[in-house]
Amino acid sequence: MAARTTTDADKSAYAAAGVDIEAGHRAVKLMKEWVAKTRRPEVMGGIGGFAGLFDASALSKLEHPVLATSTDGVGTKVAIAQALDRHDTIGFDLVGMVVDDLVVCGAEPLFMTDYIACGKVDPERIAAIVQGIAMACAEAGCALLGGETAEHPGLLGPHEYDLAGAATGVVDRDKILGADRVRPGDVVLALESSGLHSNGYSLVRHILGKQPSWTLDRYVHELGRTLGDELLAPTRIYARDCLALIEAVEVHAISHITGGGLTNNLARVIPDSCQVRIDRTTWQPAPIFRFLQQLGEVSQPDLEATFNMGVGMVAVLPPDSADQAVQLLARRGLLAWVCGTVTPAVAGTREPVSLFGQHVVG
Repeated sequence: MAARTTTDADKSAYAAAGVDIEAGHRAVKLMKEWVAKTRRPEVMGGIGGFAGLFDASALSKLEHPVLATSTDGVGTKVAIAQALDRHDTIGFDLVGMVVDDLVVCGAEPLFMTDYIACGKVDPERIAAIVQGIAMACAEAGCALLGGETAEHPGLLGPHEYDLAGAATGVVDRDKILGADRVRPGDVVLALESSGLHSNGYSLVRHILGKQPSWTLDRYVHELGRTLGDELLAPTRIYARDCLALIEAVEVHAISHITGGGLTNNLARVIPDSCQVRIDRTTWQPAPIFRFLQQLGEVSQPDLEATFNMGVGMVAVLPPDSADQAVQLLARRGLLAWVCGTVTPAVAGTREPVSLFGQHVVG
């Protein structure tokens, strides 16, 4: 018997409109293995329900548990993943952007949910995205409790997608970190970034758009790899490192260095009574920052207001905690260094955080 050819008349009305329910079911089957790797003891039930369940009785170990929540996406970095047709790292970025916002107040990330909108469900592509999300959740110690994949034909192209996520964490009320703990005499500890993380990609794409010879598959000697490999480098997950730091030494505040750069994000955890001076000479940013600055003829202020410049997280702590903190993070494979000091605010000073010195260029 000859094979039967499927025609539009054979399809369901929904499929004819561009939504493939069967592809969605296959995507769920492919992602189940990775979601299972993120399971915590408090998780109840499995993937496929209408809501994720988390046993909150585990929070009773805290004297006064306070829930913390954060939500974010990865911005236009998804365009780089789509251009390269590589989707197993972009989910890692999503988790980093969300859980590392939680930990700045001292909260332990408990669980996360994700949302993927796409023009057409490609089960293997969706599974690759969720694989990255699951791997990052496992690294952060939080469960991937659930998510949603939505097909938006006509709104997004067949190969286009966007993703977002939200996470919930918990912290004991008396241990919440923030500006109210920061004092003159504190020092600022910088934690190295893994590259651009997930911020500034609109500027990156603008720069590359004016330089057609700089394709994503082009090898860049100063980067030691192709431009695409560099731009897809996953966001570092700091959650467990910061929680270990908080457990070991006195920490007053933490800031996640995302869009807006070091000065704008650090200022969010500095009280009006204080100001901070950051010494650029204490570190050398990774080559990607200088590469983009030169290729796009970007001014230093614009560069520093857009990118993390090699610092993905900062902790504000007493000076006598600094050495122990640096050593602890080094044992965990994370480079950290003292990059600034907190001083009393000076009347008439306009900026809570100022930069001085020049980065050493290797």
